[in-house]
Amino acid sequence: MSSDGEKKNVSEIAAMGLNLQVCGLSRSIQSDLDACLECDVDLIHTFIPTSDIQRIHTIKKTREEVVEMAVTAVEYIKDHGIRCMFSAMDATRTDYEYLIMINKAVQDAGCDIVNIPDTVGVIIPSGMKDLISDIRNEISILIDVHCHNDFGLAVANSLAAVEGGGDQVQVTINGLGERAGNADLAQTVMALHSIYGAKTNIKTEYLLETAQLIERYTGVSIPPTMPVVGDNAFAHESGIHTHGVLTRTDTFEPGIMTPEMVGHKRRIVLGKHAGRHAVLQSLKDTGLEPDADQLNEIMSKMKDLSNKGKAITDADLFAIAESVMGKVKKAIRPVDLIEVSVMTGNIITPTASVKAKVWGEEKISACVGVGPVDAALNAVQSIINGHRTMKLKDFKIEAISGGSDALAEVMIGVEDEKGRIVSARAAHEDIVMASVEALVTAINHILILK
Repeated sequence: MSSDGEKKNVSEIAAMGLNLQVCGLSRSIQSDLDACLECDVDLIHTFIPTSDIQRIHTIKKTREEVVEMAVTAVEYIKDHGIRCMFSAMDATRTDYEYLIMINKAVQDAGCDIVNIPDTVGVIIPSGMKDLISDIRNEISILIDVHCHNDFGLAVANSLAAVEGGGDQVQVTINGLGERAGNADLAQTVMALHSIYGAKTNIKTEYLLETAQLIERYTGVSIPPTMPVVGDNAFAHESGIHTHGVLTRTDTFEPGIMTPEMVGHKRRIVLGKHAGRHAVLQSLKDTGLEPDADQLNEIMSKMKDLSNKGKAITDADLFAIAESVMGKVKKAIRPVDLIEVSVMTGNIITPTASVKAKVWGEEKISACVGVGPVDAALNAVQSIINGHRTMKLKDFKIEAISGGSDALAEVMIGVEDEKGRIVSARAAHEDIVMASVEALVTAINHILILK
């Protein structure tokens, strides 16, 4: 009932014939229930406030009136042959005896599932486990939980509910939701699978891909440090950590959860905390084998750059190593950029053409894109087709000076067919050129990897 557009969306999803149950959320009033029925959903989740603070100040009903409304709503749903879930909203701040009474009343009315929501995220895991355990002793139908993340406890409380006898857990992709969000899908599922040994029907190898899809559609960025799906979830920089994982991965990873299980990749990150083993391995991958003194100098220069606030890219390390090792003659450049042209506007499709020498052979490619930068990057990637398979993984841009002629710095990450990610940067007054130069640098680095 929130809008006609929302109702249309739900109707279309329900009509898609998906292998799942589509659930409509409804207040315990007939107009909402009818809207769900008109959408032809498989399950109706009806709710009503039960805590004194919400009941008195939002719907202004007595406890008895609330129970009557809840039972009437459940009976109305079941009379139409639809599965029913009932929520006592703000359950974790509801008087316990009253919470049990209303849940028993809807169970007697034919409800299929009772949901226990921590609506404002104030319960702690031990309290949630005890609460669900106590409700389990009183209720025979399925128990579901819905946890908010106001204190960062949504996932922990959801897991505690399972320990207490809960049957179902409500989650959202990337933890999206009101205020601080809800329990995150990836974290909850992987904890259930890896720590508890439980089984779900979630195909975990698609967790990262799904999280990134939702990130693009919603415009809400995934923090790098987000567990399971964040960029840094399986990234190692500290010397002690990188030495360990290069020897045996479960020294500094859970072991019971690997990056491959969630569609992720393990990364060794270069920076001021990087260790000798990680730096040496990265250099060996490009055919450079410094001696001990050279390696010390390379690390010193790399850390000096990092201490100035710069993220170290693979291309930066390669350039530093070449300089220290005396290989200052012309570096190997499999791709030598000659010309970039871009055409864009409000009534034409952005199109870019690129001319470059690839291993000495001149090539030209033209591609379209959603914008001039996208078109130019597509053209560069097209020009190296047939030499190596690679795809753009990361793209970040920021202005490093002010004004309309600001100098833009672009950082790009490119992944090869072996799952190795190479990063590079470039700065230019023209965003398109900065993007193209960064991509070419990263591609050159990948093409000379062993």
